[in-house]
Amino acid sequence: MGSVRRAGGAAYQEIVCRSALNRVDGMPFRWTLNPYRGCTHACHYCFARRYQSQLELGEGEDFSSVVLVKTNFPEVLARELSGRRLGDQMVALGTATDPYQPIEGHYRVTRRTLAALVGHPTPVGLVTKGTLVVRDADLLAELSRRTRCTVTFSLPTVDEDAWRKLEPGTAHPRQRLRAVRRLRDAGVDAGVLMAPIVPGISSHPAKIERTLEAIADSGANYVGSLLLHLEGGTRRHFLEFLAREYPQLVAGYGRLYAGKHASASYATRFRTVMGVLQAKYGLQKERAGDRGRKPARAPGPDGGRPRQRRLRL
Repeated sequence: MGSVRRAGGAAYQEIVCRSALNRVDGMPFRWTLNPYRGCTHACHYCFARRYQSQLELGEGEDFSSVVLVKTNFPEVLARELSGRRLGDQMVALGTATDPYQPIEGHYRVTRRTLAALVGHPTPVGLVTKGTLVVRDADLLAELSRRTRCTVTFSLPTVDEDAWRKLEPGTAHPRQRLRAVRRLRDAGVDAGVLMAPIVPGISSHPAKIERTLEAIADSGANYVGSLLLHLEGGTRRHFLEFLAREYPQLVAGYGRLYAGKHASASYATRFRTVMGVLQAKYGLQKERAGDRGRKPARAPGPDGGRPRQRRLRL
């Protein structure tokens, strides 16, 4: 059928898929699930923008204004799960697009996908920025009882200005943290991935500390972090955004991102800052055996405020 426009001006194209499980290599998981393609969250740094060319769409406005909805996705998944044994192989839900962008409230494709995973107990790691995920706390809790299940909220920063400019279509960071608390209270293993940290915009140690303090207060089970990665269409789109919104940073990015990743020296300084601050708030990266309990808060060096290395673009 043709595309349907809804609130916000996005066009939604209903399609049918031939497969749901997608095999991947070189990742911590073997399989991915993406009930949608394209995302109205419109995050300017989104790595999935570089895959739009596979759909014959652009990495710019097309990414957030044209969303493909795989209406038969849950049924195809249930058929695939009944015909193969995945064992303990983790399935990642929401790697190329957010499974809880607002249109999920209408189509409920992700909820039906979770029901299929409950029916064929399959370990799943779900990543989202969408607070609608709390609607499905019942299915996530049931899946947690039957197998492994984690919900990771992507939340780069609680800084208001950075959030508004970098993630124009997403829920407020504090709303996401309240959703973490609600899922934890429901018995779901929920944590936060601060990704990506964007140099010069969300990378100041004071901003990182405010974010980690808020994450600790949410009761998150774990926290991780990643620096901005720029490649292909994502790089083109982000640099255009940067020239428009932060022109004073353009020259610095030319030096910092000569390749896909930030320079090694900057990455080292970033890891140092994150390590000190995570230790202060008791939010180390998850380790084997840590799931299900909140680490105790740890003081900074000498029991006081941690010394912070400068992190500049």
